[in-house]
Amino acid sequence: MYKKAVGLLMLLSFLLMACVMCVRGADAVRMSHEPMQDLRLGMWELEEEWAGKARPAADSGRKGLGIADVAVSGQRTVAFLVVEQHYLYDLSDTDLEVLQRIVEAEAGNEDEDGKLLVANVVLNRMNSGLFPDTVSEVVFQREKGVSQFSPVSNGSYYRVHVSEETVSAVERALMGEDISQGALYFVARKYADSSKVLWFDRKLTYLFQHGGHEFFK
Repeated sequence: MYKKAVGLLMLLSFLLMACVMCVRGADAVRMSHEPMQDLRLGMWELEEEWAGKARPAADSGRKGLGIADVAVSGQRTVAFLVVEQHYLYDLSDTDLEVLQRIVEAEAGNEDEDGKLLVANVVLNRMNSGLFPDTVSEVVFQREKGVSQFSPVSNGSYYRVHVSEETVSAVERALMGEDISQGALYFVARKYADSSKVLWFDRKLTYLFQHGGHEFFK
């Protein structure tokens, strides 16, 4: 009788321990899911905050950030951002290539702002009533049989390899960045013919110098 009582007591103790372990296991599972739920909630809140700040910039017609899409994969929420670039100038593919090549030919040894300035001058001429109306016509314009841009006349325009920095400078110009103060002319005094430089000094208004170029209007 004593042995049966001890055996029953041990069985009850085992069952009690098993119940306690089950309860603790359930709590552990519940606690392990709470951080993931908080993370998912936090990501959705972050996406809503991004959407509130970014969409107006993209919808305003100017360059800005916008929420493109939200993808949910398993327990991850990912917000994809895109950069919208809006150009002030809508050039044809031909005019874009011409602009890049003349910038490289004229300012290949200048820094990116020096390249931007050359692009600005070409676009300023295109917008002026004193010059033709397209990039190609501006770059290939001849006055009394003389090319307006020396790389066209000496052939270096056709031999250049357009660098990434030149592409970047041209993009800046096409998006409306203009640091030229309205310049319509530039000259590399060190390499230019003295009579040509004299014409610049007498006939034009000097603006500033950047790198090896002096700019006039």
